[in-house]
Amino acid sequence: MPERHAGKQKRTRPAQETEGRNQGRTVIDVVREICLALPDASATTAHGMRDFRVGKKTFATFAINHHGDGRVALWLPLAPGGQAHWVAADPTHCFVPPYVGPRGWLGVSVDGDLPWSTVTRLVREAYCQVAPARLAGTLPGPVTVRPPERPLAAAEIDPLAAPHAVARVGQLRKICMALPEVREASQFGHPAWQAGKRTFCTVHRYRGRLEMESWTGGDRQALLTMDPRYRIPAYTGQNGWIALDIESNLHPDEVEGLILESYRHFALRRMLVALDGPT
Repeated sequence: MPERHAGKQKRTRPAQETEGRNQGRTVIDVVREICLALPDASATTAHGMRDFRVGKKTFATFAINHHGDGRVALWLPLAPGGQAHWVAADPTHCFVPPYVGPRGWLGVSVDGDLPWSTVTRLVREAYCQVAPARLAGTLPGPVTVRPPERPLAAAEIDPLAAPHAVARVGQLRKICMALPEVREASQFGHPAWQAGKRTFCTVHRYRGRLEMESWTGGDRQALLTMDPRYRIPAYTGQNGWIALDIESNLHPDEVEGLILESYRHFALRRMLVALDGPT
């Protein structure tokens, strides 16, 4: 169920908003307060980001470190010309966001020194772009918000920066980098290991849990998913990939076996000769 600006409904926060959270008000709390103060506003999670909506239309998307860009930002639909105006007037805080930028949306970094009164104004403009006339025409005065009391912790911006995630990634890196001609890359902002130019292992967050993805082939997918730690991922699952939950535990022998199987599938012959020796 989505969050709404009023009522007794219990609110739940995505793991990336709570992991590493210390005491004190953050930019996450301020953004929520601004957006949910608007009439009939609600919040939901879509594609790993927090969407603020009126009815079924999004008026603000809160993107934290989207694909590893390091930004804490709102994406807002503005009237024609609004995006160009703000990007030219304040390129330090304003930018053209991915995906929705070509439709005139504006990206606004909100973890710097941009006044919260300006953020509130832009959010209200975005709300009026998509809200029904009956709501936009009766918009209450802008809220005055208290600024954040502390900056976001590293793990709140990048969940892979949490100590246990750093340790897990380090274990995977050690196994992958020991294989011939492997290099580490970034795939959608997440660590990925490639045999030459072909990715054979990645690690990322899924619904607040740390996962490793590797190729195992369609024949083994069904068998592996009998273990609840495994799932067939979207997009890559149809190509034989499997996801393993490593949030709580990482079993080195199991993980090494999966990685080696995936590496062998993508590696060139010379890499396999270097791994196994000439036959």
